[in-house]
Amino acid sequence: MNNSKITVYVVSCWIFAAFGGLMFGYDIGISGGVSAMDDFLIKFFPHVYQRKLHAKENNYCKYDNWLLQLFTSSLYISALFASFFASKAATKLGRRTTILIASIFFIVGAVLSAAAENKLMLIFGRILFGVGVGFGNETVPLFLTEVAPIQHRGAVNIMFQLFVTIGIFIANLVNYGTSMIHPNGWRMSLGFAAIPAVILFIGSFVITDTPTSLVERGNEEQGKSTLMKIRGVSDVEAEYKEIVAACEQAKQVKQHSLKNLLKPASIPPLVIGVLLQIFQQFTGINAIMFYAPVLFQTMGFKANASLLSSVITGIVNVGSTFVSIYLVDKVGRRKLLLQACCQMLISQLAIGAILVTSLSETGTLKRTLAAIVVLLVCTYVMSFAWSWGPLGWLIPSETFPLETRTTGFAFAVSTNMLFTSIIAQLFLTMLCTMKAYIFFFFSGWIIVMGLFVFFFLPETKGVPIDSMVERVWMQHPIWKRLF
Repeated sequence: MNNSKITVYVVSCWIFAAFGGLMFGYDIGISGGVSAMDDFLIKFFPHVYQRKLHAKENNYCKYDNWLLQLFTSSLYISALFASFFASKAATKLGRRTTILIASIFFIVGAVLSAAAENKLMLIFGRILFGVGVGFGNETVPLFLTEVAPIQHRGAVNIMFQLFVTIGIFIANLVNYGTSMIHPNGWRMSLGFAAIPAVILFIGSFVITDTPTSLVERGNEEQGKSTLMKIRGVSDVEAEYKEIVAACEQAKQVKQHSLKNLLKPASIPPLVIGVLLQIFQQFTGINAIMFYAPVLFQTMGFKANASLLSSVITGIVNVGSTFVSIYLVDKVGRRKLLLQACCQMLISQLAIGAILVTSLSETGTLKRTLAAIVVLLVCTYVMSFAWSWGPLGWLIPSETFPLETRTTGFAFAVSTNMLFTSIIAQLFLTMLCTMKAYIFFFFSGWIIVMGLFVFFFLPETKGVPIDSMVERVWMQHPIWKRLF
């Protein structure tokens, strides 16, 4: 099982597929920056612009507008619904074709958003972006997990999250540049989203479908030859037999994959997959990433300085994801998650304490304190980037049995999109109402998720994806009671 070679071809498959993550990350990073640009606000949200102009405006409320929040969250609502169609497409058409579909929707969304002349065009462009994200986020992590050799599965899957962080970082750089181009800088920011999508589109003709997907759709011989190609060796009999056995078992029970999700083998990964996605959002990460520019302006940084601060957090985000790639298959998933809970909790509590005691509604932070807040945001982003960020995608993609893999993962993806859209839609209102206490709100959630990992999440490092039931769930002190 572990005698595979890492070939140039298989690495190119990983990289091309991971551009699905770059599409998603670019969009997360671009939204907050664009929604803070004056030219964009003047064209689509003049009320928000007028409110922003009032010098003594409340620091925590100047961007609180439900339509502006809908600009961000509409993408996630459409991605939520799209992920279920993507689940069907991934099973019936294969992983590769579904990745191709994702890139097409994203390209069209980018063109429409960049050309938007009114709110309707703008929101419709976001919805098409969302369909692309739904299809990409459903399929890319599954693809990476299924083509990765077992001993590197964690690291390969985390390439998705690595590219998400690179996308966020590039978006921050783009926003920093386009914010100085008037009046159409925002169009460039939104239009450049087509670049990673075009690369993914080209890549979808280079990559192979996964052996599991080929065998599942009845192409056994092609599945075996593909397995030899991606493993770089001819002796793949043991792994091939495991894939065929999993596909046979899946065929016997596949008729009602929604019903199968309620069978003992699928309940633990479903509960864990869904809760990991909820917890991933309630760490407060997207609140910080979406609105980092807005957040730094709230603390008194000027507009461009705030985008520069976001670039700093972007570099930290990318760099720390490499830590996860290095450690995930060595120390395992649980230790990374638990360590990060401690680091994130300390960072959030400290940020909240500084803002509560030192930032009035209409003032700014002293320079030293503002620098400390940026530093704390960095330590927070760092710990998220090597834990809840990548592992929120890795663990659900590797723990479902084949018969419920695409459907179960679709539930995880759609839960992520649902809670991302809730946070995107409510964060600015929560910031306005709760002010700096919002950081204590997220801190409470971090304690809950740490306890959840400690008691309910087993270690999956080094376990073949088709042996999870016997080797993980049936051995776990709580989950074994289901069997």
